[in-house]
Amino acid sequence: MTRSARRTRRTLRTAGAGTAALLALTACSSSDSSDTKSAPAPSSSAKLSGTVTVFAAASLQESFTTLGKEFEKENPGTKVTFNFGGSDTLAASITGGAPADVFAAASPKTMAIVTDKKDAAGTPATFVRNQLEIATLPGNPDKVSSLKDLTRSGLKVVLCDRTVPCGAAAQKALDASNLKLTPVSYEQDVKSALTKVELKEADAAVVYKTDVKAAGDKVEGVEFPESANAVNDYPITLLKNAPNAAAAQAFIQLVKSAEGQKVLSGAGFLKP
Repeated sequence: MTRSARRTRRTLRTAGAGTAALLALTACSSSDSSDTKSAPAPSSSAKLSGTVTVFAAASLQESFTTLGKEFEKENPGTKVTFNFGGSDTLAASITGGAPADVFAAASPKTMAIVTDKKDAAGTPATFVRNQLEIATLPGNPDKVSSLKDLTRSGLKVVLCDRTVPCGAAAQKALDASNLKLTPVSYEQDVKSALTKVELKEADAAVVYKTDVKAAGDKVEGVEFPESANAVNDYPITLLKNAPNAAAAQAFIQLVKSAEGQKVLSGAGFLKP
């Protein structure tokens, strides 16, 4: 074999090896690309589970109970438990260390009890508003037609305690009208005030429109114009040490969603 022929043969062998290496690299890259495409994408949201503990103003009892059942239905494996009561009492429990995930208060003032102690995660958001109404006995036998009528002698009237949002709002309306009213009792939450009328232990009570609506034919509601000056904003927040923060945040989103707002509006709450 001539020197020229041997040189040509070596060149072809080198080119062939390079081509084989290139083909192998291409095959490897193709295989890697295929593997990447076939790998499942990470889930954008983890499955929710466990218990969500919600501390909420007494006036939210009916609507939140409905939303709690809806949340459990949409998220199998979860359970929503509620502690309903006066917002000030609930706030004190939270700052005292009671384990809870969510706090929904009936006023910014009571929410501030929690935020001032830095027990809230993030900034509370107003999700509904509520307005006062007078609850009387069915048929309104005492012919109550105004806030001033509640000051009549012999009429047994119940108010929420002034430390409770419904009581503070009632006092604000009375002060704006220059009216003095001495109730037969001050109650620790709005449901307790309403119950006094339902049991006929009182002739009337100043409560929320939502509570009058929830009571059905057990009471009769009387609107009064001064209530427009004492409308309460309801804030909601995730709590800092929430045991089930992920599910709690999802419950808050439900409350603020169109679905949640429909339930709340149906209960008589005003939009934020």
